[in-house]
Amino acid sequence: MSMLLPLLAAGVARADGGQFWMPKAASTYAQQVDDVFYFIYFTDAAFFVVLMAAMIIMAVKYKRRSEDDTTPVIKGNHTLELVWSVFPTFLLVAMFWLGFRGWINMSVPPADSMEIRVIGQKWNWTYQYPAASVNGQELPGFEVAGADEACMQRIGDPTRDIECNAPIVVPAGKPVKLVMNSRDVLHSFFIPDFRAKKDVVPGRYTQLWFEAPEPGEHNVFCTEYCGDRHGYMYSKVKVLPQAEFDAWITEQREKAKASGALTGAALGEQLFASKGCAGCHKLDGSRLVGPPLNAKFGTQENLEGGATVTIDEGYLRESILVPGAKVVAGYPPSMPPYQGQLNDAQVEGLVEYIKSLK
Repeated sequence: MSMLLPLLAAGVARADGGQFWMPKAASTYAQQVDDVFYFIYFTDAAFFVVLMAAMIIMAVKYKRRSEDDTTPVIKGNHTLELVWSVFPTFLLVAMFWLGFRGWINMSVPPADSMEIRVIGQKWNWTYQYPAASVNGQELPGFEVAGADEACMQRIGDPTRDIECNAPIVVPAGKPVKLVMNSRDVLHSFFIPDFRAKKDVVPGRYTQLWFEAPEPGEHNVFCTEYCGDRHGYMYSKVKVLPQAEFDAWITEQREKAKASGALTGAALGEQLFASKGCAGCHKLDGSRLVGPPLNAKFGTQENLEGGATVTIDEGYLRESILVPGAKVVAGYPPSMPPYQGQLNDAQVEGLVEYIKSLK
């Protein structure tokens, strides 16, 4: 009976809408992840029960009962051997197919996904929203900053009712793509209710996507130990109905416009001018010392030596910091490296600006 308890408990509903092993499934692919988990779980549990029962029965039935008992000569059973080899193979293929299909679904964001930048650093998350045109008016992007030091000092108070990290706010029923990187050490962005988790790595970009069909709030954790305040990297995903989200994001963009603070692509545009980038890179498709940058993001570029590369966030970052690493075919390797001259926020801004060029 004790062996059946885990099987029965797996289907017990919890108060938060989840089940015994899993929290509430709150994204479009969360149930698919759960289905694969439970398929593997119940398959393993069934084999465990069958094998343990067979072992106990055989140990009792074929126990040596006297000194005269001799071990029988058993030649084997090819049918039985074939069954216990082929049947598990079908189960393994099924596990692989279900897992691979789910992985593909979770790895490829829909083309119409809303993009948000996520920056991890000790010990908070920062969320950057892009600029947009609203009712014919160009509004800047803005940043939802992480925790301030005063808040972090109060976090140890057991009577506190305070969350230091601002939430990432997203619309319900719309796919959201997070493009993430770290400014210091390895972090990991995990939303249990969405079954979404991805490492956030210094010096490179990673991404994950999700779609939350219903409004609500969901926990965000860092699941890669990053130092003595690792546990402080707690945040939330706040899912709003589309109308409320539109009102919220417009308000934030209006505030950013009034403050004049530059982040993301706006900061990159300023740096592009102040650092003299326009002296080598045209934005109208024509050639200068360096290749043109307009409408390049997401395309394939030919490199010296015959290789090709996709122009993505990682390639742009590398080309800014170490331009000699991958030289575009037909252009001299004359761009100076900006490693040590630009901080992470400035590099991120330049990347976002080049991404925005049409």
